[in-house]
Amino acid sequence: MDSQRETHTIRSHGLALARTHIHDWLILSLLLAIMIILSLVHPFNRYVGRDMMTDFKYPLTDSTIPFWTVPLYAVFLPIGVFVAFYHHRRDVYDLHHAVLGLLFAVFITGVITEAIKDAVGRPRPDFFWRCFPDGKDLYDRWGDVICHGDIDVIRQGHKSFPSGHSSWSFSGLGFLSLYLSGKIKAFNREGHVAKLCIVFFPLLVACLVAISRVDNYRHHWQDVIGGGFIGITMAVFCYLQFFAPPYHAEGWGPYAFFHAKETSQVSGLTAACDAAGQEEIEHGGIRSDNKSVMVRSFDGSDMSLDDLESARK
Repeated sequence: MDSQRETHTIRSHGLALARTHIHDWLILSLLLAIMIILSLVHPFNRYVGRDMMTDFKYPLTDSTIPFWTVPLYAVFLPIGVFVAFYHHRRDVYDLHHAVLGLLFAVFITGVITEAIKDAVGRPRPDFFWRCFPDGKDLYDRWGDVICHGDIDVIRQGHKSFPSGHSSWSFSGLGFLSLYLSGKIKAFNREGHVAKLCIVFFPLLVACLVAISRVDNYRHHWQDVIGGGFIGITMAVFCYLQFFAPPYHAEGWGPYAFFHAKETSQVSGLTAACDAAGQEEIEHGGIRSDNKSVMVRSFDGSDMSLDDLESARK
C-alpha cells in the first residue's frame, strides 16, 4: 500500500469528487427523509387476542443499548476509522467512497427495516404492559385488545420485527469489518490468523447488541436474526459497489483509486510520446515507420513510439 501511495487529498481532488457523486448524496438525503417518515407511520394494527397474551407478558424494562447510541457506534465510529486511514494514506477516494458506502448501507437498511416493521406490526414481548400499564386487560367483542396505555408506547409495541438495533448494527459494523479486512489484507494467503481478530471484533459487537435486545424483552429471537440478516446483506452489497472483495489483490483500495492511477499512467505515456516526437523533430526529423525513436517506460523497459501511440489510443 505504501509503495503505491498517490497524492489525492481533499484539497486537490475532494471538490471534483463530490461533484461527480452529487446525485448519490441527493439520493442519500431522499433515503434519510423516507426513513424518518416511515418511522413516524403507525404500524399495522395486528390482532392480539387474550390467548395470545402469554407470549407478550414479559416485563417492560429499560434498554441496555439506547437507540440514540446506535448511530454513534454504527456510523460515527466507522467514519472515525476511515478518517484515520485518510490521514495515513492521504487518499480522498478511499475516504469519500467508504463514507458514501457506509451511509448507503445504513440508510437502505433503515428504510427496509422501518417498512417491514410498519407492514408486519408484530407485537413486542412486552406488549401487554405497553397496552395495559395498570395490568388490567380489556378486549372487544372479537377478542382483540383495547389498549389504554400511552399511544406512542403502544405504537412502538407493534414494531418488533425486524430489530432496528440489529439491522443498523450489522450494516454499519459489518461494513467496517469488510473495510478493515481489506486494509489489513486479512485474506492474502499468508496465514496471519491474528488478523481475523480485528475482522471479527465489529461483528462480535453487533452480535452482543442483538442479544441485548432479546435480554431486554424488546424483541423475539426471530426479530434479531431477521434484522441482522438485512443489515449484513446491505453492508456487503454497498461495500462491493466501491471496493473489491477483501480477498482480492486490490482489495485494500477503492476502485476509483486504481482507475485514477491508470488514468495517470496513460497520461504520462501520452506526455512521454509527445515529448519524444517533438525532440526527434527538432533534431532532424523522424523515420517514416516511427520505430527509430525509443523511450523509457515507467517499468524501465524500452518502448517504441508505435507502442506509446497504441497505449494512448
